[in-house]
Amino acid sequence: MPRYAPTEPSEDATSDQLPAQLRRQVVSYETNEAPGTIIIDTAHAFLYLTLGHGQALRYGIGVGRQGFTWSGVQNIARKAEWPDWIPPAQMVARQPYLPRWVGGGPGNPLGARALYLGNTEYRIHGTNDPSSIGKHVSSGCIRLQNADIIDLYSRVGIGTKVVVLGNDPRRASSGERDNVVLQQPAGGRMTTQIAVQPTALQISRAVSANRTGLPGLY
Repeated sequence: MPRYAPTEPSEDATSDQLPAQLRRQVVSYETNEAPGTIIIDTAHAFLYLTLGHGQALRYGIGVGRQGFTWSGVQNIARKAEWPDWIPPAQMVARQPYLPRWVGGGPGNPLGARALYLGNTEYRIHGTNDPSSIGKHVSSGCIRLQNADIIDLYSRVGIGTKVVVLGNDPRRASSGERDNVVLQQPAGGRMTTQIAVQPTALQISRAVSANRTGLPGLY
């Protein structure tokens, strides 16, 4: 049981805030991956849950900002409802003003649910900043509006395969018909491009975000 159990977000209240292309919907999507696989198109800010028969359930997402994107294959290792947020040591080193712990709840940047990817610091999670969906804003995590992460959370289990495509617009289509054949990294190993030091502009934005509920830092 989660330590915090607020009223779940209203589907209508959250979905109406998103542009039509970012709302949860079934789309045509050709892939060699098995049904039930999560595929993240970083370049176009979409997450696909493959359904088989050339279709997928597509969600609008927020993804890593420049220098904080990554690609590879992972599996869901853990699931949590209304999770606490403990900033990773690497993030704290870059941004020492961050809190060391934020309890689960509506003000938590991880939102209503979190899906933890392998042994990495990365998660697919909700957000307390719905306006960030569709943008390249995070430190590498994948965020969905809370109503969407609750929906995805209910559809996937521990061990679900997660394929993260590189931040290359040529790798996938953002149109209504998405014909994609995945090229797996050698040996299925994850590759990362994590910036060691943020730019002055990134720091300035992070400080500003920290004053308004911590969006954009995770």
